[in-house]
Formats: sequence, C-alpha cells, structure tokens
Amino acid sequence: MGRCENLRAAAGARRGFRTWRGERPFWAGLFTLAAGFPIIYFPYAHLNFGAIPLALSTSAGAGSLIIGVLLVVLALSLWFQQQTRVFAGITVILLALVSFPVANFGGLLIGLVSGLIGGSLACAWVPPTGDPEAQPAVNRASTPVPVGEDHGER
Repeated sequence: MGRCENLRAAAGARRGFRTWRGERPFWAGLFTLAAGFPIIYFPYAHLNFGAIPLALSTSAGAGSLIIGVLLVVLALSLWFQQQTRVFAGITVILLALVSFPVANFGGLLIGLVSGLIGGSLACAWVPPTGDPEAQPAVNRASTPVPVGEDHGER
C-alpha cells in the first residue's frame, strides 16, 4: 500500500513539475544557469591534465565573477519573472559575448555557447495561451476538406 502511494505522489510531483516548466522559459533559464557556472569556476580553477598543471587564476577573476553571478540571477529571473524574458534574454546574450574577452574565453567556450543559446531561447519564448487558435497548426487536429465543396465562403 505504501509503495502505491509513493508512486502516485511521484507521478503527481512529475506532473506538477511539467506544468510549472511549461508556463515559463525553463530551457532558457537552464542554459543560462549552465552558462554562469563555468564562467565563475574556470578563472579560479587549478586544473591538472596528467602531469601538466593549468592555473587559470587571472586578473579577470573579478569580471568573471560579476558576469557569472549576473547570469545566474538572470536565469532565476527567467524562471520566476517571465515578463522580463526579452530584457533578460538580450542581457544574457550581451553578457555571454562580453565573457569571451573577460572570463577566459567565456568559460572555455562552454559558458559562451550556453549563454548564447539560453539568451536566444529566452527571446524566442512565447507564453502559452488557452486559445487553441494561437497554437501552431501542427499541434491542432485538422480534418481534411474535400476539394470542390462549397463551405459558404463567398
């Protein structure tokens, strides 16, 4: 009996998350969040590739910290303040481009590419509406209209 209740609770939580995710630019926020972390991390990292140490601590650490934190904040604003999506998307794109010269090639290109994708998705996202006419024709069920029949259109 307990296992069945757990499965129902998990299914309800998954359904709730899917509804929450569908009402906001979720993927744009996720890509933006994924852009912020490498931009923050790599300037302070001491990476070892076998016997070759790679220290990326540079004077650009403050700039990359600011850019990374701003990207994380913009990702959260995309999730919780959907009405700012265009402003946030344009800002994410600009910050990702600025991170290329400032933050070790935009977090070794990981943050740059992820930020450009996230900002583009944020600008392109349109809030869902309950109006079936607003949905693309691909998503609507359509019935074929026989050729040659008069439908009262003149």
